[in-house]
Amino acid sequence: MPRRAPRTVLDRMRTPSGIPGFLKTASVCALIAGLLSPLAPAAASETATAQATAAANDHCGNQCSDILPPGQNGNATLAQILLNQAFGTQPEHAEDQLGPYANLAKGYPGLTNDKINTFFNDASFGVPADQVASTLKPAGRGDVTIVRDKKTGVPHITGTTRYGTEFGAGYAAAQDRLWLMDVFRHVGRGQLTSFAGGAPSNQGLEQQFWRHAPYTEAELQAQIDNAVATNGERGRQALADVKAYLDGINSYIDASDKGRTFPGEYVLTGHKDSVTNAGTIEHFKITDLVALASVIGALFGSGGGGEVNNALSLMAAQEKYGVAEGTKVWESFRMRNDPEAVLTQHDGSFPYATKPADPQGTALPDAGSVKPEPLVYDRTGSATTAGATGASGEAAKTATSSARRGMSNALVVSGKHTASGHPVAVFGPQTGYFAPQLLLLQEIQGPGISARGASFAGLSMYVELGRGQDYAWSATTSGQDIIDSYAVELCQDDYHYLYRGTCTPMEKVEQKNAWKPTTADGTAAGSYTMRVWRTKYGPVEYRATVGGKKVAYTTLRSSFLHEADSIIGFQMLNDPDYVKGPDSFQKAVQHINYTFNWFYADSEHTAYYNSGDNPVRANGVDAEFPAWARPAYEWRGWDPATNTADYTPPSAHPNSIDQDYYVSWNNKQARDYTTAPWGNGSVHRGNLLEDRVKKLVQQGGVTRAALVKAMADAGLADLRAEDVLPRLLKVVNSSPVTDPAVASAVSRLQAWVAAGGKRTETTAGSKKYADADAIRILDTWWPLLVKAEFEPGLGSGLYTAMTANLPVDESPSAAHGPTGSHAGSSFQYGWWSYVDKDIRAVLGEQVKGPLARTYCGDGSLGACRDTLVSTLKTAAGKTAAQVYPGDDVCAAGDQWCADSINHRTLGGIKHGKIGWQNRPTYQQVVEFTSHR
Repeated sequence: MPRRAPRTVLDRMRTPSGIPGFLKTASVCALIAGLLSPLAPAAASETATAQATAAANDHCGNQCSDILPPGQNGNATLAQILLNQAFGTQPEHAEDQLGPYANLAKGYPGLTNDKINTFFNDASFGVPADQVASTLKPAGRGDVTIVRDKKTGVPHITGTTRYGTEFGAGYAAAQDRLWLMDVFRHVGRGQLTSFAGGAPSNQGLEQQFWRHAPYTEAELQAQIDNAVATNGERGRQALADVKAYLDGINSYIDASDKGRTFPGEYVLTGHKDSVTNAGTIEHFKITDLVALASVIGALFGSGGGGEVNNALSLMAAQEKYGVAEGTKVWESFRMRNDPEAVLTQHDGSFPYATKPADPQGTALPDAGSVKPEPLVYDRTGSATTAGATGASGEAAKTATSSARRGMSNALVVSGKHTASGHPVAVFGPQTGYFAPQLLLLQEIQGPGISARGASFAGLSMYVELGRGQDYAWSATTSGQDIIDSYAVELCQDDYHYLYRGTCTPMEKVEQKNAWKPTTADGTAAGSYTMRVWRTKYGPVEYRATVGGKKVAYTTLRSSFLHEADSIIGFQMLNDPDYVKGPDSFQKAVQHINYTFNWFYADSEHTAYYNSGDNPVRANGVDAEFPAWARPAYEWRGWDPATNTADYTPPSAHPNSIDQDYYVSWNNKQARDYTTAPWGNGSVHRGNLLEDRVKKLVQQGGVTRAALVKAMADAGLADLRAEDVLPRLLKVVNSSPVTDPAVASAVSRLQAWVAAGGKRTETTAGSKKYADADAIRILDTWWPLLVKAEFEPGLGSGLYTAMTANLPVDESPSAAHGPTGSHAGSSFQYGWWSYVDKDIRAVLGEQVKGPLARTYCGDGSLGACRDTLVSTLKTAAGKTAAQVYPGDDVCAAGDQWCADSINHRTLGGIKHGKIGWQNRPTYQQVVEFTSHR
């Protein structure tokens, strides 16, 4: 059955054939003429003064670079959308960063420092006078100027007052991402289908995120009030900044409405009339930003969950092997603290969420009793179709799994090991590929703010990832467990529960959505109601029985009701008077409650800190499984009214200054620090960075170019081919291979391994892989060999339960996570460590932290070889069309296309595909030459 790439928001806009006749041909040309008039010319002396001031505070010495595809301009008028749909033309700066980004895949082998900005932007402060494309004083204000450069159109916002600076940031954000911001405030509120159309993918998207944060309007406002009230002067300043930022957004909305230059998607989705201009673009309000923050936090910064799935797989293991042996088997697959796992922090121990010696309060369900809690009710019209119900199922599966796609990587090398003596960093977040992009670039210079970098659209009052005057910072998703499941005992009926001995009613929170066809989304009319039952222990996710008692399993997240708290940390990161070195950097990110790994570099030091509100659990509570909702097993110091608790102190979080080097690709942070996702074992994609950076450090004289090359090389590597395939072939070759088909497959795989095991084009732009046959064989073989290796020993029930905890594979062509297929990020989750440890055991090699049993051939080398040979023969016989069956983007059998990155449309502008790379979406390359 063909794979289908999920469609999101406006992906259904295909051709102008669905566009009313009055917007075609000559009328389009007339519309365009009014859209392409230039902005007011720069006021030269004023601009030069502002840029000179910024440059004087820049300590990077022209050695800071960044990139964010496809381009800065994420807004398009109706005429520009029509031209793009009809002829593929692009608005200015809509995709001018896509080519350089894509070209690194074949250009990195010969990279030198002086060629870095062939593939990246110059991220120096300011804009040279001859590179100023436009200057704007938004709303005629005299206290802020927005300068855009010719090359990329990035806004450089300079204010003389704090209010003006933030007003300018809001105005510039709306210029570049208004439609996207509107989409995601509706996603956060669970109202996407009513706003953008009832496509099944839109239904799935709003269901996934609203389930995570089903807030009332009052609760959204209360989160702002709390962040302000608990942070003194910085809290009051944050509130003032947000209000000024909102004023800037809304000023642009008014100006674009009056000038009829607003994004064309508002017309195509029925919110504005292209002829009369009737209709409204709703102003943004402060609670919209909290809704936006809840989406970003859910996507990238909230580790944990999956306790019910863990319980089901543990019970399956115990049923298969008995309680003691089954628990041992389960723990060996869980790999809470695997001694062979690659670590970001090399030294020290940071115990968190470790296995208790004497578990207390665990509430495992009765066998067969677990039922997911429905989210969607009262479906009508197109909401009743198979596509709609299927999207709901996928959304629920994604929302309740611990295998969140964290993505992002970092490579940071201390000055002790660089050619210049200054630290070098290459880092950034993998946030998927969207059109327009979720992030935007900006430079902000004003009282108390001096930074350039990336921010999530709609939350760009501060730079969230980027550089200051003499330092840079970035983050990767860490995934430590801040989400716990509780079993609340029901009383009276299914909607009352025992809370500290009192039968208490659950709170019902609902969101009713209805939609009708539009030009953008022709999905037939439909409607449904999303309903969440909330307890003081969080929303209900499952119902079951425990020891015969009816329970509801709830999910309690430490950042629930605290989506706005992190604003203080970001404010500090932008403040040059606060961040002056690694210590103050670490103190700043301690104010961020998202689960992130933070990295820092200036001209002298590097640093690392793991952020997040890690709750202090009661003694004996095992964070891996549901616990009884009773005072003895609650978080210590927990106040359900505010959802606050005692949190582990900063010293208990992995943290370090001036380690020789840091690498992170969502791998294990430090010894004894348990993360919620499974798979932190002997083979992880973090090893691809570790091996390359460690080698560079041992050689010494590391340069920016060398570190970029290490990142790019890892970004084309097939983790299975580099770290697992050699031993698989060793088993296969342990006896002569006599079958011609198998021998041919082995030969191709060996040649690929010898060539480096990369998924790379024969030549730039060929759209054909070198070693294409070997890649096809491994893509087919991997899931076959894993099933044949483990299912006979585990049994089908336990094997299936384990795959619910950790997917078997995540190749580039697989559809996975909230970003779907064609998303770049790959090899984060899979059974690589299990296969590696098991095969090494079969070969008689030393294995630290082995699996509890040997599975391949039940430990027999000959029987294991037979399993691998038979599955390899089957894999070799599969055609490309069978392995890559095609989807909405690619024809069947097109291997390169199946892997390719496709910017998934969240608006009306489409972009071409680029070749696969496993690297950050936004990326910095930095090496500061001096310090204040």
